[in-house]
Amino acid sequence: MRNLIVAEKPSVALRIALALGDGRPLRKNIGGIGYFEIFKDGNTLLVVAAAGHLFTLAQKGVSRTLPIFDLEWVPSFRVTKGAYFTKKYLDTIKEVSRGCDAFTNACDYDVEGTVIGTNIIKYVKTGDVNKEPDWDNVVRMHFSTTTRQDLLDAYQKRGGFDKGNFDAGEARHVLDWMWGINFSRALMSAMYSTGQRKTMSIGRVQGPTLAILAVREKEIKEFKPRDYWEVFITVSKTEFKNKRGAIFEEKIAEKLVKEATGMKARVDVVDIKEAKLFPFPPFDLTSLQLEASRTLGLDPSRTLQLAQALYERSYISYPRTSSQKLPYSLNLPRIINALSGNPKYKEIADALIKASRFRPIEGRKEDEAHPAIYPTGEIPAKLTAEEEKLYDLIARRFLSVFAEPATVEHTDVLLSVGQEKYDAKGSRIVSHGWLAYYTYYKPEESHMPAFKLGAMLPIEKAQSKKLVTKPPDRYTKASLIALLEGKDLGTKATRAAIVDTLFNRGYIANKRIEVTAYGMSVYEALKQYVSPIVDEALTRKLEEDMEQITKGKTSEQTVIDEGKEMIVQMIGLFKKSEKAIGEGLGKGLEKTNQSNVLGKCLKDGGNLLVRYSRAGKQFVGCANWPKCDQTYPLPQYAKIVPTPKVCPLCHTPIVKVFRKGKVFEMDLDPNCETKKDWGKKKEEKAAEKAQEAAMPAVQKASEIKKAKVARKTVKPAKTTKKKVARAKKESDVHLPESV
Repeated sequence: MRNLIVAEKPSVALRIALALGDGRPLRKNIGGIGYFEIFKDGNTLLVVAAAGHLFTLAQKGVSRTLPIFDLEWVPSFRVTKGAYFTKKYLDTIKEVSRGCDAFTNACDYDVEGTVIGTNIIKYVKTGDVNKEPDWDNVVRMHFSTTTRQDLLDAYQKRGGFDKGNFDAGEARHVLDWMWGINFSRALMSAMYSTGQRKTMSIGRVQGPTLAILAVREKEIKEFKPRDYWEVFITVSKTEFKNKRGAIFEEKIAEKLVKEATGMKARVDVVDIKEAKLFPFPPFDLTSLQLEASRTLGLDPSRTLQLAQALYERSYISYPRTSSQKLPYSLNLPRIINALSGNPKYKEIADALIKASRFRPIEGRKEDEAHPAIYPTGEIPAKLTAEEEKLYDLIARRFLSVFAEPATVEHTDVLLSVGQEKYDAKGSRIVSHGWLAYYTYYKPEESHMPAFKLGAMLPIEKAQSKKLVTKPPDRYTKASLIALLEGKDLGTKATRAAIVDTLFNRGYIANKRIEVTAYGMSVYEALKQYVSPIVDEALTRKLEEDMEQITKGKTSEQTVIDEGKEMIVQMIGLFKKSEKAIGEGLGKGLEKTNQSNVLGKCLKDGGNLLVRYSRAGKQFVGCANWPKCDQTYPLPQYAKIVPTPKVCPLCHTPIVKVFRKGKVFEMDLDPNCETKKDWGKKKEEKAAEKAQEAAMPAVQKASEIKKAKVARKTVKPAKTTKKKVARAKKESDVHLPESV
């Protein structure tokens, strides 16, 4: 028997071939794309690799009349230039599949992996990805790690074709395509009706996500700060806060300070309790993205990329999981013993082994397909700095869930001054337990002196502090992804990409997310005229329907038909108010463009604008892209404000930068003479100044003269296309999808 095994990535195909073969796998090649031939139990296994989605949905015909529902699966290379490399993979798989009489989908065990592998098998079996084949000789491998033993087990226990996963995945692709193509074109048509052209998009989950951000933006902009006061007394060198909390009348605060000054406070309550602090649960994808953002400063999309790379090299389990469970069937003692072989974790792993602590603390979230993220026990080799940090975070979190709880002593002390009550709280760690394992979390400690119940103690100081009420916090990308998960919007694998798209379209900006005037105009137009597009309840209903497909409780066609009815109704609303929508969008775009202009481009005179990469990183680009490819780097996580000034040396615009509480001005050219001392140590700068001071007067005058001549003749540096491409790659700059 000849069995075609389809893996999702070349690295996983290699792992499968090494694990399943009775001997060394034979590596073969067709058109530059490799595959593996192995022999097992008298059968020939041919292991091929996809490169992600080899097929995508596309419109049949060229009609632009909305709504558009006529679509089909086609090879990805026919639709997108960037996917042309996938043609060789598809050609290789087609050729290798000839003569095969069994087919195994070994792509990632989730909805997307099922769609990728199933479409390939449909294509090689029938010659047309849109035809339904005979599923009798099609099986599915289910694994959560790419270790040899797990792959062997998955092959031995392979099951039948997972139709529920495929139907749900196909329904999601179809609805997302229909939603995106129809409403994005409707938006652009509205914009065109006012004489303006702009590539726009709005997706099934993009709309509600933009709405969440826009509502928060309005709350922040409309927030009116108020002054308030809090009153404190100091007793035994410990600060106690008045139990009234925020006091909005200064006179009352002053009265309380006056009444407490020079008085004594009575100790009414001394409450000392010890409490157990249990470990955090093991990581699911969202909690990993949140924690990597908090502790390592990693963008959620980057976290997923790194985790996927660690998974493909067998160092961690499958990362796209929503589970916080570690079932006993994983053989947890074996994993902990394996980790003890890594010098970095030997001490803490050995402590668990010695105490026979193999029962984990788990969270509530479950995933039927995969457990929580855990290290496999394989010792990593040749990791990048980012991969090493993320692996350490995962490994320490995993080990910590088996450790003893920490013990924390909490002290609450309540004082009274007349009728007024003041309290203070302290805490100290009595035993560290799991905190010694998971070094990425350190609870704050606040030590307090001993207080005796009923004691009358002198007040050393009484004061009020003037404060200002604050608006709601802005979302970060990580906190927004967590919110989307809590609202059941999107999937664990798509939420980061959805937020990236909002950045790409210019609807949102900055690390602490702000909705641009343009993004706000999109939201306002949709909310006023086509409100269902930004209704999260509608999107959540479709998500639930697709979950029901997976469970076999409804059909793919039923959910798609329901989605079509919604689209027809909303396209009707679009057409009724097209001009009004377009005018609103145009005003928002103009306002955003004006606020983003930093100056003129030295190459072609176009406007220099603040742009954002898919990862949310900011840079400067020319508005005339793609005709002009001029770009400049910018400080990250900073607010950039234009000034009317231009650098006399490099002639680029000077901008004002607000970053981490500091404000400074800089020109845009990173190679400008004004930045020659940037990054130098104080000692180096002092040495250069001393050398300059010791320079003879005649020589110094000569150097000044040379500098003046250089300023007059300075010209913008020539930038080749290769340099631009290299610079963009190094700075993780991604151009808009419309380019």
